[in-house]
Amino acid sequence: MSSQARTYLKFGSATVVILLLLGYLAYTGVQDSKSYYVTISELHKMGNGAYTKRLRVAGNVQPGSIKRAGTHVQFVLVEQDQLLSVDYTGTEAPPDTFKDDSQALADGRFGQDGVFHAKALQAKCASKYAPQQPGNQMQAAPVKSMTQVRSDNQGAVASN
Repeated sequence: MSSQARTYLKFGSATVVILLLLGYLAYTGVQDSKSYYVTISELHKMGNGAYTKRLRVAGNVQPGSIKRAGTHVQFVLVEQDQLLSVDYTGTEAPPDTFKDDSQALADGRFGQDGVFHAKALQAKCASKYAPQQPGNQMQAAPVKSMTQVRSDNQGAVASN
């Protein structure tokens, strides 16, 4: 075998190994970041398959169920008549919009203990997107003109 053929064989072998390694890394990266969105009722029906997959579960936070300890939070999600205990142990504190009756999305794994162990948590305000109720409109204060403001302030200064 000539030296040129050996050189091509070495580069060809190295190229194949690199392509296989990149393919493996891409496959495992996709598998690790893939998560399935399920409802609470679907989660309860999944059986043993629920313990092996990364899942995303949404629901409303049950009022009075939030227990905080730093970035560790335990709470209960409610969807229709289904309940799901959630244990969040993420690196970041829950968002400011995470409170009673807010909609929350937990991303993690369902444990054999019946608790959903979340590593990521998203929440949106319960009333932010709700239509405004009739009769619940804010009453604006009467607007004062600049002359009224000046005369009010001058009266306050004069009385001192």
